[in-house]
Amino acid sequence: MGPATGAADTGAADTRAADTLAVVGEVAALARIFPRLPNADAALIGPGDDAAVVAAPDGRFVVTTDTMIHGPDFRLAWSTPHDLGWKAAVTNLSDVAAMGATPSALVVAIAAPLDTPVALLEGIADGLRDACAAMSPGTGVVGGDLSVSNTLVLAVTAFGDLGGRSPVLRSGARPGDRVAVAGALGLAGAGIARLFAAAQSDQGTAETEPVAEQPVAKRPVADQPVAEQPVVERPGGARHPDAALGRAVRAAHPAIVEAQLAPVSPLGAGRSAAEAGATAMLDVSDGLVLDAGRIALSSGCSLELFHDAIEAEGRALRELDSTIGAEAEDFVLCGGEDHALLATFPPGAELPAEFRVIGEVRAGQDGHPLVTIGGRPYVRPGGWDPFDDWNGAVG
Repeated sequence: MGPATGAADTGAADTRAADTLAVVGEVAALARIFPRLPNADAALIGPGDDAAVVAAPDGRFVVTTDTMIHGPDFRLAWSTPHDLGWKAAVTNLSDVAAMGATPSALVVAIAAPLDTPVALLEGIADGLRDACAAMSPGTGVVGGDLSVSNTLVLAVTAFGDLGGRSPVLRSGARPGDRVAVAGALGLAGAGIARLFAAAQSDQGTAETEPVAEQPVAKRPVADQPVAEQPVVERPGGARHPDAALGRAVRAAHPAIVEAQLAPVSPLGAGRSAAEAGATAMLDVSDGLVLDAGRIALSSGCSLELFHDAIEAEGRALRELDSTIGAEAEDFVLCGGEDHALLATFPPGAELPAEFRVIGEVRAGQDGHPLVTIGGRPYVRPGGWDPFDDWNGAVG
């Protein structure tokens, strides 16, 4: 009886792993997803009703949203479902932190093709859970939506609490302030460059791409098992050639590829910066120069980035991956998606331990460049713009 029971259990597990949205339907899929999602300490009413009720001790909410679409924002040939959930959480939580707030809750909407394995959605839920546990304990998912689409789409809305503090905007920098950053610079840009360099196909949105769940030791979650999980492929699909290449690149360049596919953001540094009197702050998601220019434009001033500091950031990047050469500084300045926090502080403020000085704020003038490096205007194009020469159909 024992062996027969085991064989039956294995068969049931295999069937369950192969279930698609078309097979199980919305209600059964949600029943499998909900138990895996993190609970929010601030939730008074969580998933299950028409809307959630979330406590707002401060009387105000910080709210942000971000959408990830298969092709322009990620490739299933490169990212595991866990990666997608992790990154979807981080990209929103870091925006909340950049306002000087503490993240409290997430609302997650997913649209997916009917042949999507439910296991893929379970992996996304696990990534959301583990990212919150690692970087923002107490933050959880309070609701969302599941719908049908021709391509996979994740849309996340994040909420945060200011704790009685004023929000830190982009527009408060003043001449004489120090420019400082918390978190990594250039890693994610270097990682995506390595992935694109190895890619054989531009068909990044191909329906035949696999969804492979791989162990990622970097994520600081104590109870996360480090065991290889099976490849989940769409029914009838052949394995996409870039999937194996992506795994090889990830193994060869773990620090930089992990920073792209499953970034880590210093979320607590946002609150620390606000408490230290930061005058302006934002999340570095589109590249250091581009985002520094946004502070400069909003504040009506210019940001000078110290040449020595940029060189030091480039050296640190090369130390993480010896295959990176002279292009290291370009990744630091224009890479994007690191989700570091860039802030300005008054001259007499004591910087939080997470921050390092990389420049200073100077007076702005009509026609004066928004960003200078070593006193010279930085005028080269760079950074991430989803509408600039991008074909979302091929990624």
